[in-house]
Amino acid sequence: MMSWRRRPGPGPARLWGLCCLVLGCWPGALGCPASCECSSWRIWCTKSSPGIASFPVPQRSAEGDNVTEIYIANQRNLESINDNEVGFYVGLKNLTVVDSGLRFVSRHAFVKNMNLQYINLSRNKLSSLSKKPFRHLGLSDLILVDNPFKCSCEIMWIKKFHETKFSTETQDLYCIDDNNKRTALLDMKVPNCDLPSANLSNYNITVVEGKSITLYCDTTGGPPPNVSWVVTNLVSNHESDTNKNPASLTIKNVSSMDSGLSISCVAENIVGEDQVSAELTVFFAPNITFIESPTPDHHWCIPFTVKGNPKPTLQWFYEGAVLNESEYICTKIHVINQSEYHGCLQLDNPTHLNNGAYTLLAKNDYGEDEKRVDAHFMSVPGDGSGPILDPDVYEYETTPNDLGDATNNSNQITSTDVSNKENEDSITVYVVVGIAALVCTGLVITLIILKFGRHSKFGMKVHGEVKGVGLVDQIWLSLQDCDNEGPSSVISNDDDSASPLHHISNGSNTPSSSEGGPDAVIIGMTKIPVIENPQYFGITNSQLKPDTFVHHIKRHNIVLKRELGEGAFGKVFLAECYNLCPEQGKILVAVKTLKDASDNARKDFHREAELLTNLQHEHIVKFYGVCVEGDPLIMVFEYMKHGDLNKFLRAHGPDAGLMAEGNRPAELTQSQMLHIAQQIASGMVYLASQHFVHRDLATRNCLVGENLLVKIGDFGMSRDVYSTDYYRV
Repeated sequence: MMSWRRRPGPGPARLWGLCCLVLGCWPGALGCPASCECSSWRIWCTKSSPGIASFPVPQRSAEGDNVTEIYIANQRNLESINDNEVGFYVGLKNLTVVDSGLRFVSRHAFVKNMNLQYINLSRNKLSSLSKKPFRHLGLSDLILVDNPFKCSCEIMWIKKFHETKFSTETQDLYCIDDNNKRTALLDMKVPNCDLPSANLSNYNITVVEGKSITLYCDTTGGPPPNVSWVVTNLVSNHESDTNKNPASLTIKNVSSMDSGLSISCVAENIVGEDQVSAELTVFFAPNITFIESPTPDHHWCIPFTVKGNPKPTLQWFYEGAVLNESEYICTKIHVINQSEYHGCLQLDNPTHLNNGAYTLLAKNDYGEDEKRVDAHFMSVPGDGSGPILDPDVYEYETTPNDLGDATNNSNQITSTDVSNKENEDSITVYVVVGIAALVCTGLVITLIILKFGRHSKFGMKVHGEVKGVGLVDQIWLSLQDCDNEGPSSVISNDDDSASPLHHISNGSNTPSSSEGGPDAVIIGMTKIPVIENPQYFGITNSQLKPDTFVHHIKRHNIVLKRELGEGAFGKVFLAECYNLCPEQGKILVAVKTLKDASDNARKDFHREAELLTNLQHEHIVKFYGVCVEGDPLIMVFEYMKHGDLNKFLRAHGPDAGLMAEGNRPAELTQSQMLHIAQQIASGMVYLASQHFVHRDLATRNCLVGENLLVKIGDFGMSRDVYSTDYYRV
């Protein structure tokens, strides 16, 4: 006798997976109608039973963002497309509603669907169709065949649209006239049905600040068009009258903030629309909105900002006398924004003779403005006051030259009589010659030690001593454990830390491999997670983490202050960046511009931006993002206050006191120099762990910030390499 036994049924997880498969893996499967098949990117509704009466709506609005195509057919109960029904699908590109009962399309149906390119409403019951739902869309195809349109002025725009977009053979469009006869749409003639036209009384409006002006807009068309004024961002008080023809716009007490603004008049009827624009130019007196004490960057700079229209003439005064500009002292305008000018008075290596009061006078035909600032570049030699900058924060003095005397001569200011200093100059010459002799002697001794003290290029550590390492290296290594000055110890006291760049722990000191994941590089007792290099591992953009995408910054959020220097790609500016950090309204940043607009330069620009976005380390210059709105292309980096390491080391070397004419800055100690080297080494170890080689590592490409913080920058020559590639010297 055969017995039946019930087999175990599928588990809940399998049942849920089967349901997802049947419903087409729609993210909100419970919201997909029975007549439709839904996926994450497409909705397909072709089943006439039970049918749908409105557009499918996702349960969560975010689920519709990735839908790019909606296809609806055989839905006799679908009679309208209402406001916001399609608005859930902001990424929609293709919309098809065919063989259905569609009779009405709302004027605001596609307000949120800016990506729509293709619309097919064929074989429906449309008798009329307004242009307003489609006027803001950049459609490539609008198919409306086999709809019972009534011949009227309201569908005249369809005729105009297809005359410009398509050939007459593309679509056979018809309408039904008053005699119930079919007429080809291209042959339809409706009296008093024309496109509107608008004309302005003045297309270049000029007005003085504080005055009032009236602009007129004359319109024609049938039916008579509705008129509106587009005055977005207009600050001045204004009022309009659109009930008469011509329509008028009166601007009262015009503000200088409206200079350069565009004002538009729009005429619209059921056939179409026309828009004309005029530019508003406001003349106003100069206003110096910003001036600041000089700052030492690439050159000494007294930054300022001046507003005025027409462009004001600028004149500087030094201690009340006219300052005649030269190649050493000159005014530079870095950024022009409408009627606002950002620049600085640039001084090339000023001395104590240039200290004093500087006054800027800005003048044009409508008035003038002046502001004064006190400048102190260098203390008088021998007065005992020391350098003007605090050596504890590792600032450096700009090397002086004869600019002070030249400036005073050009400004008719009496210079100090140098004849009284002949004896002092003679003593200085003897001191310099003596120091030079000592340096030469020390150099010869050093060369002798290097010649006879070194035996091989590489060595191995055996029984506490370093074999194959020269005498100088052994002395240097033996001194490290005795140096406790400055930052935390650079070299470990462990036996395995004889090399200052030793960073791989061995034996029992190695951390557990479970910490930090499998893709971690051990540096000392710290692990650095490896960021996947998209070029090295072949990962597509869709597989990258969202936080590795290049951040785009709006151009209006960047305000350039002054020029810092010039590199291989282009000029570098100090700038203020708004809305970059939530906790700060604005921060100082360094902005690098692309001067070469060629395709290769742009490719290098985008490659470097992607590279920098993926490189995130405490000793790599922080990269905030790019600005690609127009030219030039811009990269935004963090601002390192003390500039490049090359100048910083020169300013704090043994001979810095001679270069600064007695104002001796703080000399870096051995501990501090080791701290600098350790930071650079840490950054390079991180680059190697990410499979990148800098290829241009030099002190000029390292930057110094607050508290002796050093970071590696300028990746213009960087390339990604395989981990098996050799590093060439």
